[in-house]
Amino acid sequence: MLHKSWKLWAAAGLSAGLLELPFPLAGPLPVWRTVFAWFALVPLLSAILSPAWAEEPRQLRRAFLLAYVCGVLWYVGNCYWIYDTMLLHGDLPPVVSALLLVAYSLVLGLYFGLFGLGVMLVRRATGSTRLALAAAPILWAGLELAASRITSVPWDQLGYSQVDNGLVNQLAPWTGVYGISFVLVAANALIAGGLVLDRCLNKRLWAVAGVVLALGGTAGIFLSPPRPPATATAVLIQPNLDVTADNTWGGAEWGRHIAEFTRLAGEQCKTYIAGIPQTGAPNGEIVCPPYPTHPDLVAWPEAPAPFVEEDLRFKQELAAIAQATQAPLIVGNIGTDYSTQEGWHNYNSALIVSPEGARVGRYDKIHLVPFGEYIPFQKLLVFAHKLTGRVSEFSRGTERKVFRLNGHRYGVFICYEAVFADEVREFPELGAEVLVNISDDGWYGDTSAPWQHLNMARMRAIENRRWILRDTNNGVTAAIDPYGRVRQSIPRHQVDALPAGYGFRDDVTWYTAHGDVFGWLCAIFGFGIAGWAGRKLLLAKIHQVG
Repeated sequence: MLHKSWKLWAAAGLSAGLLELPFPLAGPLPVWRTVFAWFALVPLLSAILSPAWAEEPRQLRRAFLLAYVCGVLWYVGNCYWIYDTMLLHGDLPPVVSALLLVAYSLVLGLYFGLFGLGVMLVRRATGSTRLALAAAPILWAGLELAASRITSVPWDQLGYSQVDNGLVNQLAPWTGVYGISFVLVAANALIAGGLVLDRCLNKRLWAVAGVVLALGGTAGIFLSPPRPPATATAVLIQPNLDVTADNTWGGAEWGRHIAEFTRLAGEQCKTYIAGIPQTGAPNGEIVCPPYPTHPDLVAWPEAPAPFVEEDLRFKQELAAIAQATQAPLIVGNIGTDYSTQEGWHNYNSALIVSPEGARVGRYDKIHLVPFGEYIPFQKLLVFAHKLTGRVSEFSRGTERKVFRLNGHRYGVFICYEAVFADEVREFPELGAEVLVNISDDGWYGDTSAPWQHLNMARMRAIENRRWILRDTNNGVTAAIDPYGRVRQSIPRHQVDALPAGYGFRDDVTWYTAHGDVFGWLCAIFGFGIAGWAGRKLLLAKIHQVG
């Protein structure tokens, strides 16, 4: 059978390759590449449901393995930056770094395998390829939700590929990213039906429906969403600190960095990039903030600076900067708390300071990065201590907060939290009129990860119809409008500041109010369908044996 089955494995590999294309690979994503998401799964679905081996035994195992291979290959390609991060910043040998990437892909690839198994279970239980294809988008969206909740790695879900699609991403304020994934897989399933269904009429109808859906959906890249006006300005500081350096900042060095902080906080008219930088150079457009004397906000990102909340020197400098700029500050720092029972706790925090220099409050990051901010299974994974730098472990925050500044409500979330849609939505649900995302993507280097991270933050803006001010250590620092459009940004890897226009909204989308209802429905129906199909097959086998 090898002479026949190699084509099936090649189809799984082809789908993995096609699925890489609608996501950023090493820079910003060209919009035309989003089209591949509309048919990338067709080879895999066609291989799983191929009539050529409909009567062969072990169909369930083969369906699982075909989809599993596709998933493992996709994760290796999409998340190749894990290797670079472990090698360059974790000081791990090349072989160990590669093994960690492979292990990561082998685990998360299981979701693809379960997708293939579920599709085949429906086909085997019902004898209908059409029902199996109809179940595919339900199963896919349900498994995406499972990935976000069980393994807590919802990285680059399929729907993110359409963040620049002004038509399809209108689903996001209702269904979140899961509704977009559902539509994409539905188009793939319809097109695949044109290849695997056994009746000529059925083939044509399914193929035509799939192509029409794909073409109609793809046309959304030519649709320009509304362009809300900016009514306020924030200065987003990009310090471009080396994540591998010893950033302890002794006396003179501290003074130099604080002086630079102060200078950047006072940035006003300057050249910036309109939209996502394609070449890394400003396009010559000059932005002058609408404020007469001072900005509405100054932000310092999550960065490897020796900013500790309890440091009196740090407090004094922040108060001076706030008073000099006459603006509130949001500053990434290490927050600290002390309890007599447990001693000191360190937090990855955002400190909020009023224009008068007074402490307004602090947000402590809740969703920490494994192996970067805490070490799971510490006794087993001794090597992981190298990845946490000089801070061995952060404690987890416990409360999402909204801060009132200059009469408006701000929600702040930190770095990796941007990929968790159901968590970010809690800030506008609590009343946040604008969102601030501080991040340090320096660990990723010049890989696809910063661009993938940016696109996921853009989807949060769309889901909640909020401006997002994204302030990063070394890029991509940008202002994102409520329709996911990058309005202004500055080049990566340079010390700079962006006077970014933004606005306020207080309306609440369905997704903001209700969260992952659509995803949960898909998970419940998908797992219910697969469970029913599995039970039916088991009972049939028992009856056959009996």
